[in-house]
Amino acid sequence: MLILLPPSETKRPGGRRSPVRLEALALPELAPQRERVIDALVELAADENEAVRVLKLSDRQRDEIAHNAALRTAPTLPAVDRYTGVLYDALDASTMDAASRRWLGAHVLIHSAPFGPVRALDPIPAYRLAAGTTLPGLPPLRRVWAGAVTAALAATAASFVLDLRSEAYVALGPAPDGVPQAYLRVVTAGPDGTTRALNHFNKHAKGELVRRLAIERPRVASVAGLRRWADAAGLTLRPGVPGELDLVV
Repeated sequence: MLILLPPSETKRPGGRRSPVRLEALALPELAPQRERVIDALVELAADENEAVRVLKLSDRQRDEIAHNAALRTAPTLPAVDRYTGVLYDALDASTMDAASRRWLGAHVLIHSAPFGPVRALDPIPAYRLAAGTTLPGLPPLRRVWAGAVTAALAATAASFVLDLRSEAYVALGPAPDGVPQAYLRVVTAGPDGTTRALNHFNKHAKGELVRRLAIERPRVASVAGLRRWADAAGLTLRPGVPGELDLVV
């Protein structure tokens, strides 16, 4: 099973002194796209006012431009530790034992805007870039990433893809056709049995789900296998619209 997670706008600062090694990241065939986006971000950071405009930063966020300027030399942290916010706070990877973290490294890709999908344990620097941003000198990120990411995901030969990304990041690289997959939505059931999607709690539930998977490490190779595990774990996973699973909380 391969799990696709979204990134988070908020990130933990600092890390080890070793800079990012693009050639060592997951899906190395994405190196040309990574180089283009990073070059554009570093160049944009040289013009602070333009960076504020393009990245839609507030005055309080101006210091984040320095992160982009130092992308190639800044300290790094494993991606799953770099990101903070609701999903990653619920996942709480820093408190996991070594076996659970290895499982994350083997089964989870986090889809960043400047680096594309990276393994949960791939070291990356702090940065500021959202999926919907168009950088000077580049087409929209969807056009930079989508085809290449989909092809790279297909090359992983994953038996089953569980997509927990937001729709903005799905657009940067849809899961490939022909690969068994499910897009996860978090819903709640009303007294009459009807369901509605959740917003804030959506991220928390996704983080908790991935944490539970990493701790229990079930052998899952299909939607049916994931649902069998969920039933045994006391979770409610049921088919939604075609191609989707509903996690009922």
